[in-house]
Amino acid sequence: MAKGQCTNQELSNLLNELWKLDVNRMKPGRDYKINLQGKAGFVSEGNNSARDCARAPLFSYVNENKLKSIDTYAYFITLLDNYETSTGVAEQVTKEELQENNLFLDAILKTEVMKCAHRYLVSKGRAQSDLVQFKRQLYDIWFKLYRRDKSGAEDSCGFEHVFVGETKHGREIMGLHNWIQFYNLEKQNIVDYKGYKARDKKDTPDEDDHVLNLQFSWNGLVKPVGGCFIGVSPEFEVALYTIIFFLSGEHMTNVKVKVDEYLLEIVVYRFGRYIGTSYPKLISSNNRDL
Repeated sequence: MAKGQCTNQELSNLLNELWKLDVNRMKPGRDYKINLQGKAGFVSEGNNSARDCARAPLFSYVNENKLKSIDTYAYFITLLDNYETSTGVAEQVTKEELQENNLFLDAILKTEVMKCAHRYLVSKGRAQSDLVQFKRQLYDIWFKLYRRDKSGAEDSCGFEHVFVGETKHGREIMGLHNWIQFYNLEKQNIVDYKGYKARDKKDTPDEDDHVLNLQFSWNGLVKPVGGCFIGVSPEFEVALYTIIFFLSGEHMTNVKVKVDEYLLEIVVYRFGRYIGTSYPKLISSNNRDL
């Protein structure tokens, strides 16, 4: 796995193939609209007061009927209310929730995005070629519960951390890197978007960008900066993070890739044999390589 500032060409080529195959990606301006507003200020880690540089929500419109009409989104949405937010609180997984996890994996495995990811991982000797066994591998890294908090309860899993979000001892936000969950929480007035994060004036994001660095508060806590894909399908994100997780045995992997017009750093942390966290960091967009 390439380290440092070189773009990983092989991975970039693969991710661009996945990007082209992502027919379920939502179209900005049509399927959803975002309202970027102001650039967020600096907030130090652990500080929970931030100036609000965005009076309105990030999402001004999302076509929910379209989301519900596509299997991978519909099953993904059913998973968002399955978790205890706070670390240290044991997760109770019901039979129904187990079934929801399986239905989601079955749905994404039918997509060309996941088929392509699977073929690639098999070619690298990192995944089982048998689909049932590959699904089990996916289940383990994303849905197997582990103890994120030392207090002893099985309180977390990769899916919860990355896509749903968690809080640590009521003091900090962890994870929550998914646009559908972000929209879902905005709608309930639980999340408050504070503004976008950008390096400088030249790199101000556009309303049609598919990757953003943003600042927000959730239940009174502030996330100083969080990277998030916007409008992409759940299968694209799962495929991307799964590939990087399986290719690298490092505790933390950060790899630089060029996907469509975005120069990104993809970060994946392991938690033993499972995904600890994974997210994109936007370096530049609109082919403006800084």
